[in-house]
Amino acid sequence: MAKRHQVVIVGGGPVGVGLAVELGLRDIDCVVIERRRDLPNLPKGQNLTSRTLEHFYFWGIEDELRDARIMPKEYPIGGVLAYKNLMSEYWNRPRRGRVASRAHYYVDGDRMPQYRLEAVLREKIKSLPSVEVLYETTVKSVEQDEDGVSVTYDSGIWPYDEETIHGDYVIGCDGARSVVREQLGIERIGSDFEQKMVLAVFTSTVFHDALERFPHSSTYRALDPEFNGYPFMIGRVVVGESFFFLAPVPNDTSKEDFDYQALLNRAAGFEFEASFEHVGFWDLKVSVADKYQVGRAFIAGDSAHSHPPFGGFGLNNGLEDITNLGWKLAAKLQGWGGESLLESYSEERRPIFWEVGEDFIARNIEKEGEFLNTFSPEKDLAEFKREWKKFQDDGGSRGQVYEPNYEGSPVVLGPEGGVSSAHGSFEFAARAGHHLSPQPLSGGRYLPAELGSGFTLLAIDADDGDVQTLEKAAQAEKIPFTVVRDTCEGGRQRYEAKLILIRPDQHIVWVGDTAPDDAAGVMRKVIGRA
Repeated sequence: MAKRHQVVIVGGGPVGVGLAVELGLRDIDCVVIERRRDLPNLPKGQNLTSRTLEHFYFWGIEDELRDARIMPKEYPIGGVLAYKNLMSEYWNRPRRGRVASRAHYYVDGDRMPQYRLEAVLREKIKSLPSVEVLYETTVKSVEQDEDGVSVTYDSGIWPYDEETIHGDYVIGCDGARSVVREQLGIERIGSDFEQKMVLAVFTSTVFHDALERFPHSSTYRALDPEFNGYPFMIGRVVVGESFFFLAPVPNDTSKEDFDYQALLNRAAGFEFEASFEHVGFWDLKVSVADKYQVGRAFIAGDSAHSHPPFGGFGLNNGLEDITNLGWKLAAKLQGWGGESLLESYSEERRPIFWEVGEDFIARNIEKEGEFLNTFSPEKDLAEFKREWKKFQDDGGSRGQVYEPNYEGSPVVLGPEGGVSSAHGSFEFAARAGHHLSPQPLSGGRYLPAELGSGFTLLAIDADDGDVQTLEKAAQAEKIPFTVVRDTCEGGRQRYEAKLILIRPDQHIVWVGDTAPDDAAGVMRKVIGRA
């Protein structure tokens, strides 16, 4: 008889294993099916946001992740933007929105190659008895009916017989060429620049020495006017030794017929010799699935959305996908979450990445191309300097603020007319749909440590009767519920509310000064049972 699990996860990269950690910590029985046993030694997925580090904090492995860092602390996240090449007199260090947003998250971000992060996650799942991992296996088909899902895979053992696992739900975390997505018939749409890009990994101490003209940085971008806004990007891997290089190349380029050293020299602005350890390609385009759920099957991470590796949006959004989905699956399987709660995953997450892809990535590429086609030192030096200064002020983003929120979610009591969006504003005031910003608690208590694994009610000088009303409503729905009481002092007045209801992924679902007239209705709505 085929084995059965509550959740079958197809794909054991950082998103798939991260989902297994999220579910395993909630005692959900799951299996990860992954074709790779060894981790590829490629320096992708480098920049980890403060929000991503929050996930590792709540998973209990923030220290382990930071210990996996290979970049010295004096080399910060972010870097240098130069005009034409890295030896140009026109360069700056753009101010990034992440710096401004730091005060609204609980921990600092970090930087490391994806394979280091994956190693930490793989080690964590060894400690979770409800998680099983099948390495060196390849999924062949995914089927579902009203009772569950069936996932057939190649056993990976001679004579390579096919085996089937049954489950309540299946999650495709199997990358841009997702078998799960294809089996579900989900289409992807988005901007295609029809441009081939190269990813090369190289070593050179000479190049490292040349970068001493800049303050310590982890990435270096050069905007060459002849490349229509498609940037050269060079990032550090091991300081003093190795780097990765992203650059546009002709669409018919192959590994053997192109002078990558000459392209690297052009980006650097001087000639030097590098030793290339890897050369690969990817297409410059943004693709977002038209839906993230079909029945009992879901997709997450690169299976749901893919884009150019600019800004670190891919890995960070993938981990945000699974922390959004994970608690909802657990709630449904544990009996207190409704079907609408699962449906809210796609309704919340898809609009976020659609805007990330189109507004923060594709549009910024277009804007940089417009800048290069419009301004140059040769045409009008004063005008060029003035416009170039704007890139220093806003990093080329032209005022866009990346603050993902779920104001329009069907399981959030957001403002009238609210929508789920990647655009927002950072405020300490508690707002339904937004991430709970940190404030110190009295007695030296650390706010994240006080939040429960289920729903949390933050009660600030609130009436005991109002607190009890909400607590009883939660108990009636069997919702895991924690109450954190405190006074309206020491910065907590900045929340501008006495009662703040927070769901397991630290997003606020309801705000008020007194208990709602229909507390039971509020609780049913936020767990998808309204």
